[in-house]
Amino acid sequence: MSEPRTTPRPSTRRPSTRRRIHPAWIVAAVAFLALVGAAGFRAAPGVLMVPLQNEFGWSTTVLSAAVSINLVLFGLTAPFAAALMERFGIRAVTAVALVLIGAGSALTVLVNQSWQILLTWGLLIGLGTGSMALVFAATIANTWFAKSRGLVIGILTAGSAAGQLVFLPFIAALAQHPGWRQASLLIAAGALAVVPLVLKFLKNSPADVGALPYGAESEAAISDAAEAEANAAPGEPAVPAEPRRNAAVRALQVLKRASKVRTFWALVAGFAICGATTNGLIGTHFIPSAHDHGMAETTAAGLLAVVGIFDILGTIASGWLTDRFNPRILLAVYYQFRGIGLLVLPLLLSAEVQPSMIVFVVIYGLDWVATVPPTAAICRQVFGADGSVVFGWVFAAHQLGAAAAALAAGAVRDATGQYTYAWFAAAAMCTIAAVISATIRKDAGKQSAVPVPA
Repeated sequence: MSEPRTTPRPSTRRPSTRRRIHPAWIVAAVAFLALVGAAGFRAAPGVLMVPLQNEFGWSTTVLSAAVSINLVLFGLTAPFAAALMERFGIRAVTAVALVLIGAGSALTVLVNQSWQILLTWGLLIGLGTGSMALVFAATIANTWFAKSRGLVIGILTAGSAAGQLVFLPFIAALAQHPGWRQASLLIAAGALAVVPLVLKFLKNSPADVGALPYGAESEAAISDAAEAEANAAPGEPAVPAEPRRNAAVRALQVLKRASKVRTFWALVAGFAICGATTNGLIGTHFIPSAHDHGMAETTAAGLLAVVGIFDILGTIASGWLTDRFNPRILLAVYYQFRGIGLLVLPLLLSAEVQPSMIVFVVIYGLDWVATVPPTAAICRQVFGADGSVVFGWVFAAHQLGAAAAALAAGAVRDATGQYTYAWFAAAAMCTIAAVISATIRKDAGKQSAVPVPA
């Protein structure tokens, strides 16, 4: 007689048939709110740049440097945050990140020297937003969902756009009256308000609530997946990385392995250009550029808010498309359309909002971060269990590109008195990104995944 199995398998317990809403969707909803709360600062630099210049006399380059530090830390923190979420749990890392964003925003009201804005905008908020970066969306999707991952990543990514939509008009209005300090306090309040929800409802994994990931409908589905991974070809990951491994070591080991795969560098190059042409250029300099052409700051902020509206629609639609079509083709199309928009933007800027500007805002909004779901999908296909951390490194490139563009565009503005050359350069880079994305191998998902250490 064979001995009975003694090892419990809590992670494969069948979910209750009485449960009407899978807990994965509750976690996704809280994650969406957390991303909204963390997104307040993303709307701030473009709006607050002119008031800070008027009060302190700081140059565009100085303020762009603060934004660049923020974006660098925003990016470089992401892969380590993904590993920290594996080590300490999603809930703890998310709560700490929101507190850092709130503290950095609140302390901004005390600044009176340029180095202090580098500390608050750059260091504190950069670390906080980096831990709440788009890799957070990928981690939630990969941990809690066995199907519809592209759609979930699209919805969560839209949380950042929703945050811009929610905060931007109020930040712009407060920056005009009573002032930029009250706008900074609004950002802090938005981040801190979500912390109680995160602590109560954002569970770390399906096992915590005795459920399977959404889409893994039975124990048999888990068994089949386990058998498939056990039979994986040599060199492919067989099991997820050990959750208690040192987070920094894991992140660096994943980078070392991923750097040997050509697809990784293609994604890094494309996403660096993505960051340069969104957060770095439009997000930071659109409002000052429109102001140069005589447009009121509140009007320009309203246009960016419209970008946020269509960003939500575009990102969710991109997630739906990613579940159904080749993600590399989607990336190529998204980048090329963005390049066309940037090429014509200098011709559209004026003191009044023309219909052509509305068309630009709609198209650019639909395309803003539509690149995230297909990029995350390729990371998952190629790198398997390492996918979330790999996406963290790819996202780091996104923010490094954004930081470089934010600083370079500010320098161009100070040197030439206008942003025109920056828009044209960004359009050319988008074409390069489209070509790079189109040349990712069609069988990228079948490439040998990076090996896990013995």
